[in-house]
Amino acid sequence: MTQHNVTQPYSSARKGRAVALAAVLAFAAAGANAELKVAVVDSQNAIAPSEEAKVLFEKASKDLEGQQTAAQSLQTEIETLRDRLETEGDVMAEAERREVRKEIEDKRIDLEFHAKKLQKEFQDRQGEIAQIMVPKVQAIVADMVQVERYDLVFERSAVGYVNPRHDITAKVTEKLNERYSDSERSADGATAE
Repeated sequence: MTQHNVTQPYSSARKGRAVALAAVLAFAAAGANAELKVAVVDSQNAIAPSEEAKVLFEKASKDLEGQQTAAQSLQTEIETLRDRLETEGDVMAEAERREVRKEIEDKRIDLEFHAKKLQKEFQDRQGEIAQIMVPKVQAIVADMVQVERYDLVFERSAVGYVNPRHDITAKVTEKLNERYSDSERSADGATAE
């Protein structure tokens, strides 16, 4: 008998679908005549186009601009040295060629270090933005559950297929933007006083 190695994300998605199916079946059994109101939200796709997330990502990008410039500068230096080696390599002494190759290698190592550091910093910033935005999405969904009287709201990643009429992602983004605009107006009013 062959055992299959199931990856963790697949297993989690499968468990999520099983839980979703069990919840739907439980509701269906409890009230066969009652209409079940279900919604699906893709939190990431609700956050990304929101005004607040755009502002936060823009700020993060500005904060990382110096590191990006340093990495681009190293890349340019490497390309310049490679071009020099290619065009002048035939007339260079062997010691000079070795020195240029070593300089290219040293700069390549520096570039890899800067790139990894920049990538980690960007991932950290994404995590910080998620910590700010996810609770806001959750609050909006909770409000929508109360107002719209949803029986179930699933995260999009836990469901295999969804009829687009049940997808509330755009509505969540709209509410995020409304709340952000309101908070910006409040902040502007507080600043003016």
